[in-house]
Amino acid sequence: MIIKPEPSLKDLSYLIESSGLKPSDLLNMYRRMLTIRYFEETIRKIYHEGKNPFNMASGIIRGEMHLSIGQEAVAVGTLYKVRDEDVVVSTHRPHHHAIAKGVDANKLVAEILGKVTGLCRGKGGHMHLFDKTKNFACSGIVGASFPQAAGAAFAFKYSGKDNVAIAFAGEGAANHGTFAETLNIASAWELPLILVIEDNKYADSTPKSFVMSTTFHYQRGLTYNVPSYLVDGMDVIDVYSTARKAIERARKGFGPTLIEALTYRYVGHFEGDSEEYRTKEEVEMWSSLDPIRRLENRILRLNYADNEILAKLREEARKQVQDAIDFALRSPYPDPNEALTGVFA
Repeated sequence: MIIKPEPSLKDLSYLIESSGLKPSDLLNMYRRMLTIRYFEETIRKIYHEGKNPFNMASGIIRGEMHLSIGQEAVAVGTLYKVRDEDVVVSTHRPHHHAIAKGVDANKLVAEILGKVTGLCRGKGGHMHLFDKTKNFACSGIVGASFPQAAGAAFAFKYSGKDNVAIAFAGEGAANHGTFAETLNIASAWELPLILVIEDNKYADSTPKSFVMSTTFHYQRGLTYNVPSYLVDGMDVIDVYSTARKAIERARKGFGPTLIEALTYRYVGHFEGDSEEYRTKEEVEMWSSLDPIRRLENRILRLNYADNEILAKLREEARKQVQDAIDFALRSPYPDPNEALTGVFA
């Protein structure tokens, strides 16, 4: 990867102005990205309680845990100004998308902890979140987000609504047949669909270059006559600028867009991952591009806020996360007698 130098103040101001963002927008983005980071760092800490030696079946949160620390800019940049009525379908790594879409943090933590106050009354867990009020869903099945979001996009077009559907997936999922099938039909039917590939270099532990005949996935989108873009996934402004145009295009009835965001995950594919497939030097290099620190530095350079204001935003984000954790910990577990309630037989 080629690391681009930071733009000059003049160029940075132009990029922000041309994207339609105001100083208040950047501060809001900063706070949302902080909320996601603090949320996942706290969940990570809770997840590892009672797991020494490591055992997925023990502790407060059992089973697998997939975190997105480092990928916050993709979620916030894409979803910053979407409507509640717009559909977002996420993956087995869904927390950053859920928070960026506006899913209630209290209910989100409660679901992860298996509590009755959770989004699905504690029955879904972290890979099966659903929020009807925000039209947000996710699935533990790799590649499932593509056709699910396409279905929502078809419904919007059929009913004459100008809403959009957004599917997130990793670069590994883009090698599934559902990716090609969805691109084809979305293009043929001009569906209001945006596909966002979070390209963090690895499909589980397999380097992308080992299993792809092309360098990037956006090249594949072009073959289906779908406008396709490569963006810096560590730069929330770059992500937002491209996503805004894609969403506006879809609302006007001009069809789908594919966005491939080059990003990086600072933790393993799952908690407990030995991470033998990547080097410490690689992680350190990408850490120098931390999207939150990058945005913070830009805000300070542009005099949109001072350190005191940023510290206040950090404290607000921490408090929101801690309040959600406290709410979930106080909440009861579901009654065992309702184990089959709401489950289709």
